[in-house]
Amino acid sequence: MVLEATMICIDNSEWMRNGDYSPSRFQAQADAINLICGAKTQSNPENTVGLLTMAGKGVRVLVTPTSDLGKILACMHGLEIGGEMDLAAGIQVAQLALKHRQNKKQQQRIIVFAGSPIKHEKKAVEMIGKKLKKNSIALDIVNFGQEDEGKTEKLEALLSAVNNNDTSHYICVPPGQNALSDVLISSPIFTGDGEGGSGFAAAAAAAAAGGVSGFDFGVDPNLDPELALALRVSMEEERARQEAAARRAAEDGSIQEQGGEEKSTSQDATMTDLAGTSETETRTNDLTEEENALLQQALKMSMDEPAQTSEMKDTDMSDSSDQTDANKVLGDQSFVSSILATLPGVDPNDPSIKDLLASMQTQTEDENDKGKETKEEK
Repeated sequence: MVLEATMICIDNSEWMRNGDYSPSRFQAQADAINLICGAKTQSNPENTVGLLTMAGKGVRVLVTPTSDLGKILACMHGLEIGGEMDLAAGIQVAQLALKHRQNKKQQQRIIVFAGSPIKHEKKAVEMIGKKLKKNSIALDIVNFGQEDEGKTEKLEALLSAVNNNDTSHYICVPPGQNALSDVLISSPIFTGDGEGGSGFAAAAAAAAAGGVSGFDFGVDPNLDPELALALRVSMEEERARQEAAARRAAEDGSIQEQGGEEKSTSQDATMTDLAGTSETETRTNDLTEEENALLQQALKMSMDEPAQTSEMKDTDMSDSSDQTDANKVLGDQSFVSSILATLPGVDPNDPSIKDLLASMQTQTEDENDKGKETKEEK
């Protein structure tokens, strides 16, 4: 199998609107180009094909040489028709594109579709051919549409200048019932000078066209079962790859949604924690108030006991010495502190308790002084 890099020059001039080829010159040309691209890429997996247009506002490279058949075929859609074909500029740009090919081991080939008049002189065309021959570039010419002796003469002169060991070819396809692709499929452009066989090239081209023959993938499994199987396996692998990519995209979307939900849940949890913290602080304040109330109640109870004892002894009035002893006990601050320490929830070192004990001691001393004065009066 020949290892080639091919540039195809497309004629998208105003002449391509003519309907002498069904359904039009341009569409017939597009179908033939699709078949050629399929045959080239199928004959060798390392073959590459590029496309450029020669009319319109100027020569425009649609795609540089690539082995991606889908990318190549996609470039054929939506092309604009108009202007005049510039054959010389198209071939020169194609030559530059082949010069910058990635695999330098690939042989170079240019395929030109000429469906409109050629404005260049014969000598200029011959110079282009000689330059291609010098750079070892083969040239295939497809002359269709415009029947003009001057055009045919120029194209034949171009072929003579570039041809080297019959590696270049000239195909003339007159208007008629036969489609452009039907004529080319049996030409050396497809057969590759006998290498690979016309049967394989035709099957590969039909496969690239996508069902021209009516069979799956455009290939009759009875004629080439291996190619049909290879195409079917390739299609299944591509379908599996697309399904896997779709599943990954769906999973990524689901993960992003879960991430958003987790983020929202985290924010809700944070707000809940803040609310819980606020409630805890409120409870703490409430507990502090309750503890203070209990402390005050305990202090009141501790104050009421000696007060009741004092009242009982004052009522008895039978033993004034007992009253004096009680006052001494209450006046003993350390003793009272030890009693308070035994009470639950009471801290003797609390400043309020200390102030209370100090006031109690002062009160006891005053009562003792009053007791002494009473004794003296008696």
